Amino acid sequence: MYDEYLKRRELIVNGLNSIDKISCIMPGGAFYVFLNIKKTGMTSNQFCEFILDDAGVAMLPGTSFGQFGEGFVRICYTTNQDEIKEAIERIKKSINKSKLY
Repeated sequence: MYDEYLKRRELIVNGLNSIDKISCIMPGGAFYVFLNIKKTGMTSNQFCEFILDDAGVAMLPGTSFGQFGEGFVRICYTTNQDEIKEAIERIKKSINKSKLY
């Protein structure tokens, strides 16, 4: 399972970093990533609601972890690689078709 989670982590980080306006760093030991969404112009809550409504991908606003979490969202990668790929594509499609650009 350790090797599988390493693959999932690399897949989600690289996939999310391929999307304009968002970025994340490689986590050291967790099974979730904190995604920087500041360049989208949305609050953490707005971004989570937008992505859930438009892409069907659930994530948690960074503000759930305190005031300094604004501008970030948390995404877990405990699901299989195919679902991670699908979620990344849905997020990318939603952001690209939105008025963020």
